[in-house]
Amino acid sequence: MSEYRFTPQAVADLFDIWSFIADDNPSAAEKVEQAIFRACDFLSDSPLAGRTRRDLTSRPLRFWVVQPYSHYLVVYNPEKQPLQIIRILHTSRDLPSMLR
Repeated sequence: MSEYRFTPQAVADLFDIWSFIADDNPSAAEKVEQAIFRACDFLSDSPLAGRTRRDLTSRPLRFWVVQPYSHYLVVYNPEKQPLQIIRILHTSRDLPSMLR
């Protein structure tokens, strides 16, 4: 299995997501967090699986939808070794400004 690393911002994103959900349902927060980790594990072995999104950033980043929680995106740099998880974002956010 390959490896991946979170940027400090991705760590903060994950904490914010978990905290927001856990305020209402700690069990659901754990499930979402585990789905995010599974997505990152998958991407570390298949870094080109995600899509590029030129409408969101000109940087060489890829985007992966977290399953089954399709409102969350893992934003990562497939060119870095180990794989670099840049952000973990909810799709309702202003993605272009968050990726600047």
